Amino acid sequence: MVAFYDRHPISEAHVMAALRRRGLVSGRGVTPEDLVEFDQDHYGGPAAVDTLARRAGVGAGSRVLDVCAGLGGPARVLAHRRGCRVVACELNHGRAAGGARLTRLVGLAGRIAMVRADALALPFAPASFDACLSQEGLLHIDDKATVLAECHRVLASGGRLAFTDWVAQPRLGDRERGQLRRWMAATTLQGLDGYRTLLGRAGFRAVEAEDVSVEWRSVLRGRVAKFRATRAEAVATLGEVRYAEYDQLFAFFVGLVEDGKLGGGRFTATR
Repeated sequence: MVAFYDRHPISEAHVMAALRRRGLVSGRGVTPEDLVEFDQDHYGGPAAVDTLARRAGVGAGSRVLDVCAGLGGPARVLAHRRGCRVVACELNHGRAAGGARLTRLVGLAGRIAMVRADALALPFAPASFDACLSQEGLLHIDDKATVLAECHRVLASGGRLAFTDWVAQPRLGDRERGQLRRWMAATTLQGLDGYRTLLGRAGFRAVEAEDVSVEWRSVLRGRVAKFRATRAEAVATLGEVRYAEYDQLFAFFVGLVEDGKLGGGRFTATR
């Protein structure tokens, strides 16, 4: 599952290439706001980060943990816009290292610590954080019960967990689940009720689960349109073979969403 992101089209190299095309790497300092068009490897961009931050009660004094943090895009939004301190936990070596470099590039290294670690065994003491966030990262983890239990352990009493993830709808079949696992490293996909149950078993209370499938369907359509509209640029970065692979994946993925077999969920809970 970790190796999936070694070939992902949104990468540190992708972000830096985009900045160079905009003339933003040389001539002046790069700001966190310069990155948000390129480094948000999740659905909804900075507005989605802000929604989770509100649900989790993140403020300037908050100690925040971002689980499955990727390139650290959401962590930079949180630290820059809310003034909090963030520990961004990511298992993939390339993304953790790339996220650290991008964070230094925009001058946020003093507020964000990029930590390479496994979400199934978080290297933090109990009650270390006031809020725990994650965006479309748990779909890659087989043992979702353990990662939720780890989030519960490291949160202080009254701390809030807020995350989004892809969720399986009742019509999603075993063959389609298998393809999602092979093509997108998506494993043990849960439904809204499945996550409610897992959160309760992990010890969380005041659990809320919101269906955001309609919202994400619109975002996904826009992503596909942009991917195909910038084909020449994508091929130059990825090569013809990988571009074709991702185009095929997009078609399969969009089909599941349009058919109501796959959707999105936003979850909040209190320690």
